[in-house]
Amino acid sequence: QKPSDRLHGAYVIFFLLGIGSLLPWNFFITAKHYWMYKLQNCSDQAGPAGQAAADLRDFFESYISIASTVPSVLCLVGNFLLVNKVPASVRILSSLFVMLAVFLVITVLVKVDTSTWTTRFFALTIACVVVVSSASTVFTSSIFGLSSCFPMKNLQALISGQAMGGTISAIASLIDLAAAAAVTASALAYSLTADIFIVICIMVYLLLPRLEYSRYYMSRQKESPSLAVVPPDSSAEDEAEPGGTTNTPFLVKSTSIPPLRPILQKTALLGFCLFYVFFISIIIFPSLSSNIESVSKSSGSPWSTKYFVPLTCFLLYNFADWCGRQITAWIQAPGPKSKLLPALVLLRTIFLPLFILSNYQPRSHIRTVVFNQDIYPVVFTALLGLSNGYLGTLVIVYGPKIVPKELAEAAGVVMTFYLMLGLAVGSGCSILIVHLV
Repeated sequence: QKPSDRLHGAYVIFFLLGIGSLLPWNFFITAKHYWMYKLQNCSDQAGPAGQAAADLRDFFESYISIASTVPSVLCLVGNFLLVNKVPASVRILSSLFVMLAVFLVITVLVKVDTSTWTTRFFALTIACVVVVSSASTVFTSSIFGLSSCFPMKNLQALISGQAMGGTISAIASLIDLAAAAAVTASALAYSLTADIFIVICIMVYLLLPRLEYSRYYMSRQKESPSLAVVPPDSSAEDEAEPGGTTNTPFLVKSTSIPPLRPILQKTALLGFCLFYVFFISIIIFPSLSSNIESVSKSSGSPWSTKYFVPLTCFLLYNFADWCGRQITAWIQAPGPKSKLLPALVLLRTIFLPLFILSNYQPRSHIRTVVFNQDIYPVVFTALLGLSNGYLGTLVIVYGPKIVPKELAEAAGVVMTFYLMLGLAVGSGCSILIVHLV
């Protein structure tokens, strides 16, 4: 008899792990003023530094995108190869400890005067980005794979927690903006919060196997953790019910690499949907949406000059994204084989012209502003975040459920790869779109 999740303990743990998987990274990119402060020789004003230092400041976000995306894709490939060779607990805990070590270094550097070695500080920061991004990718894809062996609500809790991490970081940045705190003080608060959440993730993950509910599903996974040697013509390529098992006699215990072909065949359409959802979202948010200004900015009011972008772009998007992910706990429609699902995903392309024709500034080529009221970007951002959260979560949840259960963990890693590929390609295209506007 299947045990029940008493007091929703496993659900809460997966929710916290979801927050912890992206919260450190969100705080890392939210502290933009801190990085500019450090790269301006620990000054609030840009000093008469050389062209090299100016380039470091102007293209800092581009450097971060490159330093985070490329290692993430490589680590996803490595994590897929290690699914059957290294236990999930080893991959998860080791990545958490690596993230904790790096953030402790970042926390210490907040109070260190780096004005005499700005370029070396920049290089050290990029190195930290590479390590944190790599470890975070291994942690996220491994925990996705683990949660795919549980009922769907636990995977949904993990994904919902990730969106909550973005919401928390957006609220923190607003509080910091309203309090007008010192740059180093706010950066220290960000870093310490990230440290604490990583420690919480370590503690709750160690608590997970102690729950009877978790032991039931984790033991089922251990009974056939690597039933992964599947001939190309085996019944793994036949239709399998979500979360079901196959009757193929060809499945044998193995510690080899999981078979990629049957996973790709089963998840091809869902993988494209996941890729395209995040491809469109990352093009718009934050490169386009964060540069949409209030049409009444000239009035000088705090709403139009100080709070418009943090509220309408970052907080609203992250909150709508969280709401969309949370809705999937009660509604799962359309289904994984429905033609309506890819149609809705492709329909999100319309957000591109909607945001471009809002009050995006500065404009170099497209001079026309069609949506010249503040309510338009608010509605567009809310719909963008809501659709991203709902459709993205549906696709991620469906992926590991339409393959045989012995391939569920590997399928979870593959779905994460589709997501990261969408972010990587979308990040590159966002630079092109911005230049075209």
